[in-house]
Amino acid sequence: MIDHDRLFKELLSNFFPEFIELFFPDISAEWERDSVQFLPLEVITDVTEGEKKILDIVVQASLKSQDTLFIIHTEHQSYSQTGFNRRMFTYFARLHEKYALPIYPIVIYSHDSPKTPEPNSYRLELAKKIILEFNYDVIQLNQLHWQDFVNQRNPVASALMAKMRMSTTERPQVKLTSLQLLTSLRLNPARVQLISGFIDTYLELNSQEEVVFQEQLATIEPKEQEKVMQIVTSWMRQGEKQGELKLLMRQLNRRLGEISPQLKGRIENLSTPELENLGEALLDFSSVEDLEAWFENLS
Repeated sequence: MIDHDRLFKELLSNFFPEFIELFFPDISAEWERDSVQFLPLEVITDVTEGEKKILDIVVQASLKSQDTLFIIHTEHQSYSQTGFNRRMFTYFARLHEKYALPIYPIVIYSHDSPKTPEPNSYRLELAKKIILEFNYDVIQLNQLHWQDFVNQRNPVASALMAKMRMSTTERPQVKLTSLQLLTSLRLNPARVQLISGFIDTYLELNSQEEVVFQEQLATIEPKEQEKVMQIVTSWMRQGEKQGELKLLMRQLNRRLGEISPQLKGRIENLSTPELENLGEALLDFSSVEDLEAWFENLS
């Protein structure tokens, strides 16, 4: 199962200014980019639903040439949910009560269907009188066409094209285009890995699509082709490592019993050569103490 909320929160947390620049240029033109500050996690108790919710992203920023602070609250939704507009108002009210600052609310929807527009307001009327009208911005990715973002030199565009509207036959082309945009941005390796992993998660190609991808890759400039292939090779290596790690954990659990979370974490942090060495060494293990001793010798 794909952890959609984790992937989107990771993307937006690492590229929040770029996210605002891409979708809300009016805000990015007025704010002090360097003033962006992530606020502590907010836990909201929904009494009617009987559940607690941790708000996704709440940042504080200041406006240019003004001693004025404001808050941007961004929620990600991986599915359409009846009554979510009321919930957004509840979040807004709680944040406004706590911080007493102007709040700009945003929802980003990443579901594939339905494609009908999601609500962007919450309204209360009584006896033909409007008691409340609360508005927020919605970014509904299945309403946006990937081709409209091809020329946006923005890492968030590179990632989110993978979830925008496309035909099934366009999937290999979208993946290649996203990677070409990514390689042109000159990001550090960690940021490239974050975005490329996002793209590969949402555009995992089947064997036929992979053939088309490779054919299209062969038609681009050799230098660009090499940069894209470096990312693809990195995916392959990561996939091989994950496969080797799964096999190793099965062997260890069978031989030594259930491995503690602490030891499992240390194993997951091993390099590929170290995993191979552990795979050979475990043949002589008879207890968890042997595994711990192996780690002591490693360090």
